[in-house]
Amino acid sequence: MARGIDGRQQRIREQLQVSGEVEFSALAQEFGVSEMTIRRDIDVLEEQGVVRKVIGGAIALGKIAEPTFESRSHKDVVSKEHIAASAVEHLSAHETVILDSGSTALAVAQAIRGRGLGLTVVTPSILVAVELASEPDTTVLLTGGLVRSGELSLIGIEAVESLARYNCDTFVMGVAGVDEARGFTDYHRDESAVKRAAVEASDRLIVVADHSKIGQSYLSRIAPLAAAAVIVTDADPAEPALAAAERAGVVVQSVPTEEYEPAAGE
Repeated sequence: MARGIDGRQQRIREQLQVSGEVEFSALAQEFGVSEMTIRRDIDVLEEQGVVRKVIGGAIALGKIAEPTFESRSHKDVVSKEHIAASAVEHLSAHETVILDSGSTALAVAQAIRGRGLGLTVVTPSILVAVELASEPDTTVLLTGGLVRSGELSLIGIEAVESLARYNCDTFVMGVAGVDEARGFTDYHRDESAVKRAAVEASDRLIVVADHSKIGQSYLSRIAPLAAAAVIVTDADPAEPALAAAERAGVVVQSVPTEEYEPAAGE
């Protein structure tokens, strides 16, 4: 039962991330439970600082409620696979690449396998390192740092200092938000610090972000839109954040997928 409760509350958190608000009655119908049960779920999330109850529902509180890696890795899987495959097309053989942590970056690592690119990959992600460890002619350098539970990413001063020692061709970065005014943002301050260090250590920034990230902004800023050379996404390129990026000189590559396609005619 506890697992079911935890799963329901996590799904409510994810809905709040997307829409910013939820209704008790709609959630009760969706999950097949009573409104009283949903109210108890919301009480728990309110105690965690995620939401504030209002009449008939709740609204998201702040910009720090990060979904778990497990939940993100099972979301928009086909979109991430298409985005990852397109991102890898921007890489050249024998490049030195910093590959980020996170579910989309892991999809990029999976897309690299079998390509014979002979890359040198620097990464703060244990999952990415394991994915590419046996890839022929690929050198994998894992940064130091504190292991972040759940994410299996490396954070902290050791990770930042490790990246500062390298000069790399490309950083492939995943983000939580791409916003017209705020640029690229993330939930977690320490993760963002590692991303900023990777941006500084690289000549070129490729951002991979599915449609749910576009138009969103979160607690910690990473870089302005103009810092990117390329954004690979499955979102409509007419989205204000993507249009702003193009005006700033960024190449926006929109990759239609079966799960989500930009509007017809784009």
